[in-house]
Amino acid sequence: MWAKELPQGRIASGNGSSVTEFVLLGLTQQPELQLPLFFLFLGIYVVSMLGNLALIGLIGLNSHLHTPMYYFLFHLSFIDLCYSTVITPRMMMGFVKQNIISYAECMAQLFFFCFFGINECYILTSMAYDRYVAICKPLLYKVIMSHQVCLMMTVGVYAMGFLGAMAHTVSMLRLTFCDSNFINHYMCDIHPLLALSCTSTSINEMVMFIIVGVNVIVPSLTIFISYTLILFNISSIQSTGARSKAFSTCSSHIIAVSLFFGALAFMYLKPSTGSLDQDKVSTVFYTIVGPMMNPFIYSLRNKDVHSALRKTLKEKVLC
Repeated sequence: MWAKELPQGRIASGNGSSVTEFVLLGLTQQPELQLPLFFLFLGIYVVSMLGNLALIGLIGLNSHLHTPMYYFLFHLSFIDLCYSTVITPRMMMGFVKQNIISYAECMAQLFFFCFFGINECYILTSMAYDRYVAICKPLLYKVIMSHQVCLMMTVGVYAMGFLGAMAHTVSMLRLTFCDSNFINHYMCDIHPLLALSCTSTSINEMVMFIIVGVNVIVPSLTIFISYTLILFNISSIQSTGARSKAFSTCSSHIIAVSLFFGALAFMYLKPSTGSLDQDKVSTVFYTIVGPMMNPFIYSLRNKDVHSALRKTLKEKVLC
């Protein structure tokens, strides 16, 4: 479609690549779907922004939500807000015009895509550990999950994101792109960029499997162990009401973890010979749909959030 109207690429000066810009082919190239998909993802983006901003505002304004659980939820909403902004506006651009992205912008998008993606892995892991301590060690909860510990865990989350994103981006910068500048995706992701390289990608593939493997397997294993211990603890609770309350505090997190890690593992921990169109659909779930769903997952059945929302709305009305 649009890509056929563009030149194959321009000679770069000084960055080691013969391509100075790429053409993002988008989610689909069927003309009749472009406008409906534009409005669909515009709606998803608006809902995602409003939902995450609302959670950030509620947690920030209500002192009774200033607990470790909501501290991590605050950061999850912030990460999802940034994640959506890095991906969705550029994707929507491809539905209405030729989606050309410069080499520098593409590498920047790749960096922030990896950065916020890895951040989400570890913030979800931190939330699982928080639930483990709250349910299995309630008497020591305030000591174990102190402000200093939460701060150190958050610094670790962002540090892991930075290191992983730097590893992916630096290894991508060493490649030369000279055969084509058409990226069969709606963003600058690892697999479609590797498919365009005219130099060996063996180092990049090794880096990808190491970084993605560590950042999927370690958090997944930690979350699995946390919830295994939680289930053992819940099964020993005699009170049905207490057991139900314990389950309800974990159910939202389990749903969010399943959506995110399921799509992530399917996308990256498989042979690179898979369909790129299949990859695009998988990527939509954890880059666009997930950030929209998380505010609903964590608020619909959450009495604390409902109470904070009613209190905030009441204060606004009285003002």
